[in-house]
Amino acid sequence: MLFKDFAGYLEKLEKISSRLEITKVLAEMIEEMKAEETDKGIYLTLGQLGPDFDKKEFNMATKMVLRSVTEGTGLPSKEVENKYKTKGDVGLLVEGLEFKRNTSVKYTIIEVFEKLKIMADEGGGGSQERKVARLSELLLTTSSLEKKFIARMVVGKLRLGFSEKTIFDALSQMASGGKTLRKELDNAFQIYPDSGYITKVVKEKGMSGLKNIKVKTGVPVVPALCQRLNNYKEIVDKMGMVAAERKYDGTRVQIHFNRSKNEIRTYTRNLEESSPMFPELNSMKEWVKADEVILDCEAVGYDNKTGKILPFQLTITRKRKHDVAETAKVIPLRFFVFDILNLDGKSLIDKPYFERRKVLAEVIKRNDTLVTDEYYKTDDPIEVQKMHDKFLKEGFEGAVIKMWNGEYLPGRQGWNWVKIKEAEGTSGKLSDTLDLIILGYYLGRGKRVGFGIGAFLVGLQKGDAWVSIAKVGTGLTDEEFRSLKKNLDKLEVKIKPNNYLVTGALVPDVWVEPSVVVEIAADEITKSPNHAGGLALRFPRLVKFREDKGPKQATTWKEVEEIAKLSMS
Repeated sequence: MLFKDFAGYLEKLEKISSRLEITKVLAEMIEEMKAEETDKGIYLTLGQLGPDFDKKEFNMATKMVLRSVTEGTGLPSKEVENKYKTKGDVGLLVEGLEFKRNTSVKYTIIEVFEKLKIMADEGGGGSQERKVARLSELLLTTSSLEKKFIARMVVGKLRLGFSEKTIFDALSQMASGGKTLRKELDNAFQIYPDSGYITKVVKEKGMSGLKNIKVKTGVPVVPALCQRLNNYKEIVDKMGMVAAERKYDGTRVQIHFNRSKNEIRTYTRNLEESSPMFPELNSMKEWVKADEVILDCEAVGYDNKTGKILPFQLTITRKRKHDVAETAKVIPLRFFVFDILNLDGKSLIDKPYFERRKVLAEVIKRNDTLVTDEYYKTDDPIEVQKMHDKFLKEGFEGAVIKMWNGEYLPGRQGWNWVKIKEAEGTSGKLSDTLDLIILGYYLGRGKRVGFGIGAFLVGLQKGDAWVSIAKVGTGLTDEEFRSLKKNLDKLEVKIKPNNYLVTGALVPDVWVEPSVVVEIAADEITKSPNHAGGLALRFPRLVKFREDKGPKQATTWKEVEEIAKLSMS
C-alpha cells in the first residue's frame, strides 16, 4: 500500500468519533494492506515503530521538528515558531506550508516505516542534526497529507483516539464479519502483546495461526492482576483452597533470563523494558538452575543496615534513568519472586499455582537478592484473616490470596488472584484506592499561582472514551505541585481530544495526554450528573504518583462500578 493511501485512511479515522465506524475503516485498511506490511501499518496507526515492549523512541522534541520545517520551507525560524503557536499542532503546521521542493515520491508503508526507524536509531555525536535532516528530506518528498501524519508520529501526537482493542475488533470484523473472534485475539495478546505481529499472523495464516503464538522469553506476558474482595468467607467460598502471600508496596518486575544469549531483560507492569534499572540482576546466572526462565516478582527497596523494607516512594527512585549504579548503592533492591511463567522454553501459565510454586522452589538457589516469596496454604476464612492481619502488622499492604489450583491468568480476569487491602482510614471510606489518569489541570489561585497548577482532573477509560471522575487539589506538597506542572507541560494538547467526555465547570484550563497515573483515595463514590460516566469521588485526595504504572494498568470502569455498589450500599 502506498503511504499516501495509508495517510488517507488515517485522515478518515481522525474525523470519525463512532467506534463502529472506526472499526469498519480499520478493517478495510487491514484488508487492503499486503501481509508483509501489515505489522508496520498497525504500528504506524498507533504512532509507534513497534510494540509497547520494544518500540523505538524518536527522541525528537517539537523544536527539532520545527527546525526540519525551517530547513524544508526556507522560512525564518521565528516565523515557523509563531505559526506553530497559532496552530498548536505540528501536523496542521506542515500540512499548510509550502516547501522548497514539492516532489511527492510514491513511498510505500514499508519505505516510510524504514526511514522513520533509521531516524529513530540515530545516536551519538551530531545525531540531532542528522535526525532533523532526515525528517526535512522526508517532508520535502511527501504530499501535504503525508507530512501531516509523519510530523505527528515523530512528536508522539498522532492522537487517533483508539487502542489495540479497536484494532482487534477490526481484525475480528475482517475475519468473521463481527466481534466473535475478539476473545481469541485478546488471549493471544495477553501472552504476546504485539498487535502488529498478531495482525500479520492473522493476515498470513488466518485465525488458526494464533495457536502457534506461545509464551516466549524476551516478549513480556501481560502481568496477572488482582480482583478486589474484602470478605474473607466470600474469598474462600469463591476460590476454595487458597495460598496467602504478602502484598508488597514495591514495583512489579517481570524478569526474562536466557543463559545461552547471556541476556537478562526486565519489564514493568505496563510492558516497558526496564533492564538498565536493575544492576542487581547481573548475577542472576548464579542464582537460577535453568537455561531460560520468566519470573514474576515485586522489587522492593530495603535498608542495608537493618534489612527492613523501605517505603514505595524510596523504591520508586530506582526508576530513574541516570545515576542508577549510585542509587543502587543507597537503595538496594530485593526481588520477591512469586511466580514462574516459563522454564527452558516451556510455558507454565496453564499449570496450577501449586505446581508452578514447586517448580519455582527448585529453580531458584538460596540468595539475598532474588528471593522466593513465602506463601501459606489454607481453606479457612479465619486463617485468611489472621494472615492478612499478620502481614499488616509486619508493615506490608496486607494479603494477596491466590487460588491453589488456579492457572496464571494474564491481565485482570477470573478470580484466581484477589487482593485484600486495609480499609483506607475509618469505616465509611472507600476500602481501596483507585489508580486514575490525569486528563488536564486547572491554573492555581493564591500561593498556587506560583506553581502554575492548583488542581487536576482525573478520569478513566469507559470503552474507548475517557470520562472524568474527580477534581483533585489535596494530598500534594508544594514541591509535588511544581514537579507535576513540569511533567504535565510535556503532555499538553491544545485542543480537547475527541474521546475526552468532559463538560461544563469541569473543563480544565489545560488538557494533557492520558499518561500520568495517580493513586487516589476518597470517602465514597457517588452518583453525579456533572461527570460523563455518572459517577464521582467524594473528597478525593492524592495518595501517590504511580510511576510504575501506565494507563493500561489503571483502574477499570467495571472495577469502579463494583466499588461504587459497595460504597452506595
